[in-house]
Amino acid sequence: MPKQDPLDVFLDSAGLILATKAGTKETSFYPAIANTLDAVGKSLSPKILCLHHPGGGKAGIPDFGLFERTTFRKGEAPAWRGGVSPERGVVEVKGLGQDMEELLASDQIRQQYLPAYGLVLATNLRQWRLVEASGAIRERFDIAPDEAAFRVLAHGARPAPLRARFADFLQRCLLARAPLARPKDVAFFLASYARDALALLTERASLPALGMLKGAMEKSLGIAFTGRDGEHLFRSTLVQTLFYGLFSAWVVHVRNPGATPFDWRAADYDLHLPVVRMLYGQVRAPEALGPLGLVPLLDAATATLARIDRMAFFTAFDEAQAVQYFYEPFLEFFDPALRKLLGVWYTPPEIVDYMVERVDRVLREELGRAEGLADENVWVLDPCCGTGSYPVAVLRRIRKTLEAQGLGDLVGQRLKQAACTRIVGFEIMTAPLIIAHWQIGQLLRDAPLAEDERAAIYLTNALTGWSHNAPQPDIQGFDALLRERTAADAVKRNRPILVVIGNPPYNAYAGISPESEGGLVEPYKVGLQDVWGVRKFNLDDLFVRFFRIAERRVAQGTGEGIICYISNFSWLNGASFTVMRERLLQEFDSIWIDNLNGDSRETGKVTPDGQPDPSAFSTDFNREGIRVGTAIVTMARHAV
Repeated sequence: MPKQDPLDVFLDSAGLILATKAGTKETSFYPAIANTLDAVGKSLSPKILCLHHPGGGKAGIPDFGLFERTTFRKGEAPAWRGGVSPERGVVEVKGLGQDMEELLASDQIRQQYLPAYGLVLATNLRQWRLVEASGAIRERFDIAPDEAAFRVLAHGARPAPLRARFADFLQRCLLARAPLARPKDVAFFLASYARDALALLTERASLPALGMLKGAMEKSLGIAFTGRDGEHLFRSTLVQTLFYGLFSAWVVHVRNPGATPFDWRAADYDLHLPVVRMLYGQVRAPEALGPLGLVPLLDAATATLARIDRMAFFTAFDEAQAVQYFYEPFLEFFDPALRKLLGVWYTPPEIVDYMVERVDRVLREELGRAEGLADENVWVLDPCCGTGSYPVAVLRRIRKTLEAQGLGDLVGQRLKQAACTRIVGFEIMTAPLIIAHWQIGQLLRDAPLAEDERAAIYLTNALTGWSHNAPQPDIQGFDALLRERTAADAVKRNRPILVVIGNPPYNAYAGISPESEGGLVEPYKVGLQDVWGVRKFNLDDLFVRFFRIAERRVAQGTGEGIICYISNFSWLNGASFTVMRERLLQEFDSIWIDNLNGDSRETGKVTPDGQPDPSAFSTDFNREGIRVGTAIVTMARHAV
């Protein structure tokens, strides 16, 4: 991203020109156009040069040519000679009074520039269109709806979202012919289209169908999206779901032998996820979310995916951890504030694998399950599975055990049966849910899911719905959400969950008001004041509720089992958690704790001997990781 916003570069200059009342309709604005495109071009690799009236053209002289700076030796003047042409297309500029449709239909663009150069960025200053050789508009952006609104922006304040979207638009235009192979670059393109989609949702928030969908999601999850944060969270999550769903379906689709050209309109069928199918149907339907205008953006994202160098992309994609190197960059590009708000942290695979191996061993040595996690009577739940790291790791451990038994072709079928029934994940956010399904689908490629099969990863609120007596509101018109809730409730109320594993969120999401959880953590408060003398206490952290859910399900439900969580380590010594610790000691026969330290407030990010102590969640993409200390706790309860 350039140091100065391209929109400010352009409008500041345009405002000065308009204020003089002495500028020409078109040519006076050329420096503003060039400086704006150069501001973006300098941030790219290779850098892009916007050259005014380059010589040597064979089809007239466009206003600007967009050149890769690597094309020319130092001191050489760019010109269309000797095979040198503007690799990133040409630019045609007209004044504010020019009708855009007439400009795009002009012989200058249709008959001269498009046949000769294949890509034209046309603008009347307030409207911008990137047109490809076929005449189709690949990219479009409107700074303002009319000339009067443009003048207001040129002389006044500009909304931050408009700045970000304009910069994204220009960057997409300058990269339209660039090789596309790195996962991070693909994430940028999809995230930039998603930002445009989020802006549309914000502008058209009063659409009745959007309110109906929001209400259905609230009923399904037992929450309310409240206030400004809640509205933003709902819209942002919806947009993430659409674009990450599109990408995930593309990955599945193009890896199938003899795959037809990918179409996002059929993406839902590649994911085996009815909720996503419902959302895409809503977006397409004129009587539902069609008026939001998201279809052109999804079409543009699909066209971008078609440009990808698949061999290079999948080599990098397979070598890296897909979630770390795609979903985190996507969310960082798309909505960095929301990423921080939600605490979207990539749990390192070393931690996940350690916890899964620990559970597998405890099952064998403490609970007498000789096959560990591969035992067909062992039900596993990650109540906040996010992008699916723990269910995937559990399935890999099961496969390792089955392969060691020499089961051959039966391994794939046994693994699929486990993934569809007893390895369960709950997730409250739709975008991570898609990634979890995608990851499990990739794991099951040897025995792929049939059209009527799906992984047991459900969209639900893990903190509610466990009681048989809890009433559930009807969700009229949204059968997919109703079926999702029913399937999740069946697990909560009827399945013999033996293992609860995961990385529960540490803090509640801002903007979400949960329905009553039935005094979930009240048992952790009994005697705090009277017995232990703790007058002030705080048990509001979300991870405490997940501990209580797991403890109640294992100790009072199944009667035996294992809890293995990584969480904030504050509960290990905080006075507020005294009764919680006492209760866990009473309910479980064996407890193992791995304290990973790393709390910046208590340790200053150094070990006891003064060495650097980075977060266990530090990654190449996010070296800071999380700022609180963490610990892994494994607790086993034997059958009575």
